[in-house]
Amino acid sequence: MGRPRTTSDEAILRATGRAIACHGPEGLTLAAVAREAGLSPATLVQRFGSKRGLLLAYAGHAAETVHLPFEQAREHHRSPLDGLRAALVALSAGVSTPEELAGSLGFLRLDLTDPDFRAYAAGHARRTRDEIAGLLTEAVAAGELTGDVEVPRLARAVQVTYNGTLILWALTGDGPLAAAMRAAVDEALRPYLPRDAPAENRTGAPLGGG
Repeated sequence: MGRPRTTSDEAILRATGRAIACHGPEGLTLAAVAREAGLSPATLVQRFGSKRGLLLAYAGHAAETVHLPFEQAREHHRSPLDGLRAALVALSAGVSTPEELAGSLGFLRLDLTDPDFRAYAAGHARRTRDEIAGLLTEAVAAGELTGDVEVPRLARAVQVTYNGTLILWALTGDGPLAAAMRAAVDEALRPYLPRDAPAENRTGAPLGGG
């Protein structure tokens, strides 16, 4: 019988995410991940085979777990729209500086040039949009959104807003990212919010950078 694993694959993938934020996927080394995880590079090779294997495992794990912030938001917020805001803020919680976002965006090159990475990225994007649409559907049923709401189109607009806000915030550095994200989401939802909704929910604060 082999020795039991003292560090789970999930813990290693979390360490991989932290290392990517510092070095980006291109500058990442197995040694850097090993230091972050408190393991030897040989252990990473044994489990994942190579740096590419580790990055693919990281991408696959991200696609498989993107629903979790939405599920947790449902557990902690009775309002679907509050849950949506909280979920999107949670998704962006791994970014605290423009440099960290740059590290994460380095994956975009892999996503666009490598079909294996692109498949995971596409799955991640589709699942994210489906989760957003689910909360928007609940918000319509709860009367939090009114008017002629086309949920698929609005879900896409909110998803685009989420990604765009990350970029604008990294460029301008205007205030905390969580506040910018909530304001941008509220602005996207503003045409569908009831007129008697709280003022901050009807008029999202403008983003910096135009």
